[in-house]
Amino acid sequence: MILNRYERTVARRYLLPGKGEGFIFLVASISLFAVALGVAALIIVMSVMNGFRAELFDKIVGLNGHAIVQGYEGRLTNWQQISDEARKLPGVTSATPLIEQPLMASANGRVEGVLVRGMRLQDIRNNPVITQNVKSGSIASITPGSNRVAIGSRLAETLGAYVGSEISLISPEGRSTVVGTVPRIVSYQVGAIFEVGVYDYDKAFVVMPMQDAQTLLMLGDQVGMVEIQTSDPDKARIILAPLGPLVQGRGIIVDWQQMNSALFEALEIERVAMFVVLSLIVLVAVFNILSSLIMLVRAKTRDIAILRTMGASRRSMMKVFVTVGVTIGSLGIVLGIIIGAIFLFFRQAVVDFIQLITGQNLWDPSVRFLSELPSKTDPFEVTAIILIALILSFLATLYPAWKAASTDPVQVLRYE
Repeated sequence: MILNRYERTVARRYLLPGKGEGFIFLVASISLFAVALGVAALIIVMSVMNGFRAELFDKIVGLNGHAIVQGYEGRLTNWQQISDEARKLPGVTSATPLIEQPLMASANGRVEGVLVRGMRLQDIRNNPVITQNVKSGSIASITPGSNRVAIGSRLAETLGAYVGSEISLISPEGRSTVVGTVPRIVSYQVGAIFEVGVYDYDKAFVVMPMQDAQTLLMLGDQVGMVEIQTSDPDKARIILAPLGPLVQGRGIIVDWQQMNSALFEALEIERVAMFVVLSLIVLVAVFNILSSLIMLVRAKTRDIAILRTMGASRRSMMKVFVTVGVTIGSLGIVLGIIIGAIFLFFRQAVVDFIQLITGQNLWDPSVRFLSELPSKTDPFEVTAIILIALILSFLATLYPAWKAASTDPVQVLRYE
């Protein structure tokens, strides 16, 4: 919308407070800050929701792959053939054997349920989710036959374990005796403690070399599953479809969406719901713009009539008041983006500060899954938020602008 010189001058004059117009300026200022808070809230919440989903996806997929071929009864026969055929499929980047079995762990008189994961030595050392998050000890010390394992940090806290201490793993698959099956108990030394940032994993995982896991669980040369990584996680099911006939009768193929469907669906529903609810803040702010412009039009009725008698067109009056309203909205959007960016940059410090002054644990990892408040800003979502705020601000100016343009100078100035 292009304004000529006098229209710009009038619009600029109406944006600044005049004599006796302090209340109108106050309402306009409140409108500006309301738009800013609405835009900031939308950007912050959507960025945190996106960050939460991205962090969960990276951690979960980093440990569980995009899909797994799970053997029946925890045993996958002829896994070498399945692994080789999977690697030949277009879109498959890796296929690695795994053993994963829930057991019991004991240390210092404490017992805890754990998830034992057996991996090939090169897969342990090439997994960035584990190697880049070692808190103490060394992954290099975890070698076949060394009787050393790596455990999650939360599990270490629960068991009172530390690097160099011993934990015992209890497997129900033991030897048979005249009184029944005796559980198999094997002691291991803690060689490393890691913290991947997902509470459930840090509290349960015990990572050991494949050969040690096969010996512990008496699997022989068998594994429990084959973990598969693809070039496109969203198409993992389609990419692995040709593998179905080979796996049939020996196991099932489960992709990451099936393994975590409830969690990610809940996140998506919450994300949409939060966007809709927080958009109401912008809508309320827009109503403030509407009310401030209506008051401005009422206060400037005589000025508008004089401008009309001097040759100002109805179109010019509409353009002036639309510009005033859109300018208030635009300034609010800019301020909201700045507030949102500052909050996201210092987000964890803000959470820690609030926890400090309230004494409440606002970010309990056992509830939130992740150890820290994540954030990932999507430029397309920010653009959508800006456009929504601009469009609503523009729509709010139409009625006051139309009322200003409809002012009859004869009626207003009749008794002047």
